[in-house]
Amino acid sequence: MAYEIWNRRYTGSKFKLADWIFDIINSYCTGSSFCDIFAGTGIIARRAIKNMRRVVINDFLYSNEIIYKAFFLQESFDVNKINNYKTQFQNTDIPSIKENYASINYGNKFFSYADALQIGAIRDAIDSISDVNEKERAILIASLLYSADKAANTVGHYDAYIKGYPIPDTFKFDLISPYTTTAEIKIHREDANVLARFLNVDIVYIDPPYNSRQYSRFYHVLENLTTWKKPELYGEALKPKPENMSEYCRNGALKAFSDLIRDLQCKYIVVSYNNTYASKSTSSRNKMTLENIKEVLETKGQLTCFEKEHAFFNAGKTDFAGHKEFIFLVKVY
Repeated sequence: MAYEIWNRRYTGSKFKLADWIFDIINSYCTGSSFCDIFAGTGIIARRAIKNMRRVVINDFLYSNEIIYKAFFLQESFDVNKINNYKTQFQNTDIPSIKENYASINYGNKFFSYADALQIGAIRDAIDSISDVNEKERAILIASLLYSADKAANTVGHYDAYIKGYPIPDTFKFDLISPYTTTAEIKIHREDANVLARFLNVDIVYIDPPYNSRQYSRFYHVLENLTTWKKPELYGEALKPKPENMSEYCRNGALKAFSDLIRDLQCKYIVVSYNNTYASKSTSSRNKMTLENIKEVLETKGQLTCFEKEHAFFNAGKTDFAGHKEFIFLVKVY
């Protein structure tokens, strides 16, 4: 199979909401330039490239940045070369693989031991390749991330692994399917509040973290496979030292959001948010209320609100009965 950009598990994914979001954008907004400033899976950016002349894609996770480059970077790549590496990686002789960083740390935990051996060997092999350009390297790493995520022994994130039964060997290296577009693409790995000071686009789409769950900690395994710095890992979940911690997951979320909105230079602001702030789980509870968001956005322009019932992706046991997704659309003064 060839992986599409939405073929991974990701908390807060907008895959099932993308049509609704763009129905609103196409009905109420005009312009040819678009920024997805908390791009996450990249699904909204994928939709934007269909009808926007210029698209800015931003997220501060290393794994998301490499995925955007793999799917969107406007650089030529050799399909035959990529397929040759795919064949090489698929035909790896597992008994001959030496123990490596991934097998030592993740074997029989986040992956079966044999799968972790392969993942570590392939990631080492990618770093040893000298005949690839930036796009080709991104395709190989992103393909490994998608293939590893499909085989991961988790409930959809990497805050913990599943225990109590033998982990099957399910890993198979397959390629992602890059997109072609006539749109001008700019990819950033930047703090959204910093990038906002330099942006000049027609439409900014904002889908910030909602609660205390830090994405850099939720997806630390994929971050580690991307950077491949092989840091020391700690605790039962085998996480590295904290990095890329978002203020939107802390008590300062409202101030950060206020500063972001103040600094944006655009014609329209489109904000996704939901009502999980009413959750009984403190880690799932939103850091900003819907009223907070309305008050901030009304300082920027004319506000229109939309809502839709939506079954939130929940990898844990939190009850999200009656969950709704909200879109706040601001026509900037």
